[in-house]
Amino acid sequence: MSSLDSSPHAVEGAGVSPTGEIAKQIPPAAVARLTIYLRALNTLLADSVERVSSESLAEASGVSSSTLRKDLSYVGSYGTRGVGYEVQYLSRHISAALGLTHDWKVAIVGAGNLGKALARYGGFESRGFDVVAIFDADQMVVGNEVGWLRVSDVADLETVLERTGANMVVLALPAAVAQAICDRVVAAGVHSILSFAPVMLQVPAGVNLRKVDMATELQILAYHAQRAQAPDQTA
Repeated sequence: MSSLDSSPHAVEGAGVSPTGEIAKQIPPAAVARLTIYLRALNTLLADSVERVSSESLAEASGVSSSTLRKDLSYVGSYGTRGVGYEVQYLSRHISAALGLTHDWKVAIVGAGNLGKALARYGGFESRGFDVVAIFDADQMVVGNEVGWLRVSDVADLETVLERTGANMVVLALPAAVAQAICDRVVAAGVHSILSFAPVMLQVPAGVNLRKVDMATELQILAYHAQRAQAPDQTA
């Protein structure tokens, strides 16, 4: 197994270029797990841990060591047998692969309870996401302060997106208006969208849309909880 050489040549020959661009496609499931590894690594950094074994990092991330090593191979990081991974370097390496070395500016559409909670969340900035705007259609809400932001009128969506340079949008909207707002966001040139709206949105090719449906997740939990509580049918 190769060492975690921190030279530019080692990075260029891996899954990430010196500029931080992904040089090869990473499977979506592996991308999701990379975010978990990064969180575990940042926890280790906060505890001043300099090196970690694949077994320890895998356990902290809830995966097998073989899965961890395969996922890290996509970004060109293999560690050294008997020595493990250099925590700070691996954290930087994964951050580059995930695009977290870029300047991501996030706008939130919807200043209800969820939108306000997201706007006030302090954990985004440390992970490379700067919330630059929040919108609402309710004139009783427009102009109010949410954290360090002032709520903008959704009628001015395109103008504010351009002025702030927002390149990601979070939709915290009712289903009835989500598609129309999504269409406006795409037309304004923002092609990375995270939707909390309880509806399936349609977007053109080239637009990255991620959907978070908490009700669906709770239903899945209910299914598993019911199975866990049911009498053993095999007895």
